[in-house]
Amino acid sequence: MKKHNFYAGPSIMSQYTIDHCIDAIHDFAGTGLSILEISHRSKEFSAVIEKAEQLFKELLDIPEGYRVIFLGGGASLQFAMVPMNLMRTRAAYLDTGTWANKAIKEAKLFGEVEVVGSSKADNYTYIPKGYVVPKDVDYFHITTNNTIYGTEIRHDMDVPVRLVADMSSDIFSRPVDVSKYDLIYGGAQKNVSPAGVTFVIVREDALGHVDRVLPTMLNYKTHVEKGSMFNTPPVFPIYAALQTLEWYKELGGVKELQRRDEEKAAVLYDAIDGSRMFVGTVHPEDRSIMNVCFVMKPEYKELEADFLAFATERGIVGIKGHRSVGGFRASLYNALPLESVKVLTQAMHDFEATH
Repeated sequence: MKKHNFYAGPSIMSQYTIDHCIDAIHDFAGTGLSILEISHRSKEFSAVIEKAEQLFKELLDIPEGYRVIFLGGGASLQFAMVPMNLMRTRAAYLDTGTWANKAIKEAKLFGEVEVVGSSKADNYTYIPKGYVVPKDVDYFHITTNNTIYGTEIRHDMDVPVRLVADMSSDIFSRPVDVSKYDLIYGGAQKNVSPAGVTFVIVREDALGHVDRVLPTMLNYKTHVEKGSMFNTPPVFPIYAALQTLEWYKELGGVKELQRRDEEKAAVLYDAIDGSRMFVGTVHPEDRSIMNVCFVMKPEYKELEADFLAFATERGIVGIKGHRSVGGFRASLYNALPLESVKVLTQAMHDFEATH
């Protein structure tokens, strides 16, 4: 039975990426060695990491003065690296969910943190509005897509200070004006690669302004200067990332990915909004096109487990909602085909018709 993978991360990958990775596991670049055992100092792998940075820049139209680096530790390590490298005394954060909250906690270890807005009291069902970013902070941090709660910031804001964004789960789902950001980071296990590598897009002149002594491995400049090769990088996930980026280019780039993602999300949200049984959990204006969260209406609440079983019988996996929200969550990352969304919406329709 064909599986329809809606897991939130690690998540579905394109068949293009999987097939090319399988080939490289057997024989990487004609070396007679597997990508799993090749030296990261080999000319063949050096070409991979250079091409991956180049394609990041090309697909996102990253301007001069920025570097793309590939690190370990996931986005969670970036929660500490960002303030360690950028905060002199004080920073501002927008609290839009669990991961934003974790970033705030880490930042407080390095200085004063002003939370300019939060939707925590309403279980993060919307993006805060009407907040003011102070002009005297070192940077303003946002989490653009909130995987657990299904909200998303889908525009590039103008702020009077350096702007930092965690784009772990929506990078490459829309064009981004990178010039408005000083640093963008993300765990790659959603739209880029298997788990194990973290991407960081950093404006070079944003670095080197803090007074604290930085550990070598936690200093962005270390990795910028060494081209992500200061220590052994996560070789296989970077290779997989390159394959994904090649696939994105072959499809037509980020605008085409945006079109596909918006189409998939519209199909699912239309099904939810037209249902007598299911209801969305997020204010419509802040709905994510990457992670769609929904629940059973109160009168059908006891049928949630039955629907999960029903969906599983149709090859649908990964739609159980996070324990913080309950219900269901369908992650519609770039590699997920529209066909899978239609299978899910048909299952919703059929289940509702029999209950």
